[in-house]
Amino acid sequence: MFTNTVQPNIVSLFSSTSSEPLSLFSQQTDESLAADSFIHFLNDASSLPPPSPPAVLCSMPALDDRDESNIGYGLHQTVLHIQSPTLRMAFIRSPPITDPGDRDLGLKHKWLHLQVRNMGREWSFDIGIVDKSGRRGVVRCSTFQKEPKLAISPVPNAQPVLHLPLSFPQPSSRPLTAWSTITLNLPSLIPHFSTLAGMHQLNDGEGGRHDINRPVTLSAINTPVPGGTYSHLSYIKIYATCRLRRIWLSDLLPDSQVPWEFELYGT
Repeated sequence: MFTNTVQPNIVSLFSSTSSEPLSLFSQQTDESLAADSFIHFLNDASSLPPPSPPAVLCSMPALDDRDESNIGYGLHQTVLHIQSPTLRMAFIRSPPITDPGDRDLGLKHKWLHLQVRNMGREWSFDIGIVDKSGRRGVVRCSTFQKEPKLAISPVPNAQPVLHLPLSFPQPSSRPLTAWSTITLNLPSLIPHFSTLAGMHQLNDGEGGRHDINRPVTLSAINTPVPGGTYSHLSYIKIYATCRLRRIWLSDLLPDSQVPWEFELYGT
C-alpha cells in the first residue's frame, strides 16, 4: 500500500476524528450476536449517540473506588467503539481484507503507537512484521496472555505467531485517565521469534475462549521465523473490546514532540 511512496517521519493510519477514519480499514463483526458485537463511533465522555438497535453498549469499568461513573476520565471527542464477546469475530484491519491487491502496508517506521481506552474486558491486537529476507511473522499483544509464547501452525504458508502479554494501569495506581498510548519498537520484536524458537516454547497456552485463529503448535520448527534486520509493517488488526482514538507510525523517539492533535485531552 505504501511500499512505493515517500514515507514522512509520521504516518497516521487511523484518526477517529478525521472525515473518513476507516478509509484504510476493513471491518468485521459477529453477525450471530447483533446486540453485543458491533463497531460504532461515539463521544467517549457521553457514550452518545447510542448504537442502532438491537446493539447495546457494555458497561464502563470504574477506574478506582471513587469513580464508579468514570466522570472526568473520558475524552470529549469522537472515538471508535469496538465491542464483542467473541474477540476473533470483531475487528478492524489495514490493509482491508477486501482488497487483495494491497496485502502489505509496507510502512518502514520503527515505532508504532496506538491510543486506546481500557474497557475492563479482554482485548488484543495483531501486527504483521517482515524482515529484510522476506520472512514474515505475527506479533499478537493481548490482555489475557500471561507470558511470551511462540506458536507455529501446520497450515501451509501460515505465519508464526509471537504472543506477548499486555496490561493497562491498575486501578490501585489511580490513573488520571482511562486512556493509554501503547508504543512498540518494531525492530526490537524480531529477535524474540528466534529466541523463543530456540527455547522450544511453542505452546501458546490459550483456552478456546481466547481463540483468535488459534494456531496448532508443533514440537519442531519447520516454518522460517523472522530474524536479522527489520524491514516493514505488513498489516495491523485491532480486535474487540476497546475504544480507539488514533494509530500512527513514526521514526521519532517516543518522547519526541508530536503534532498537538496526537495528544490526549480530557473533558
